[in-house]
Amino acid sequence: MVRLAFGAMCAWYVQGLFDVASQLMDSNGHIRSFIWNGTAVGLFLISYVINIGYSRSWKKWPAIISAAFFLIVSGFGYFTAGVLETDLLARAMWIWTFYLYTHLGVAFIISGLIATPGCEMRSLHDLYSRITGVPTKEHYCPVGPLHPIDQ
Repeated sequence: MVRLAFGAMCAWYVQGLFDVASQLMDSNGHIRSFIWNGTAVGLFLISYVINIGYSRSWKKWPAIISAAFFLIVSGFGYFTAGVLETDLLARAMWIWTFYLYTHLGVAFIISGLIATPGCEMRSLHDLYSRITGVPTKEHYCPVGPLHPIDQ
């Protein structure tokens, strides 16, 4: 049930992204806080989503590369338009958070529906294993409120 609730929260966030998609900047020319908040949390989550979801061992590099990308886009905006928060940065953040929360939400929902053992990021692997009979490795959530449940 907890995983389904987290999946619903991710779906709510993705729905919110669609609600602001046509107006990413507020009337003062700043990126909406809804996008900033999702990006801030997402920078913490992205390494786990990539490393566990794709069976990689890239440590914190997904977060570092994502943050560097946002800094480069922001710097480009500063040098071309004189402001750090541009529509280009807002679009880049929107696409990035859309991917992250869609991937995470789908993983949570599948893991809740099929009772994936361990981390929800392995739910697509677990579903594949159940369909094909090919075993996949199990992985416990390394952080967050689900870590004690997985143990």
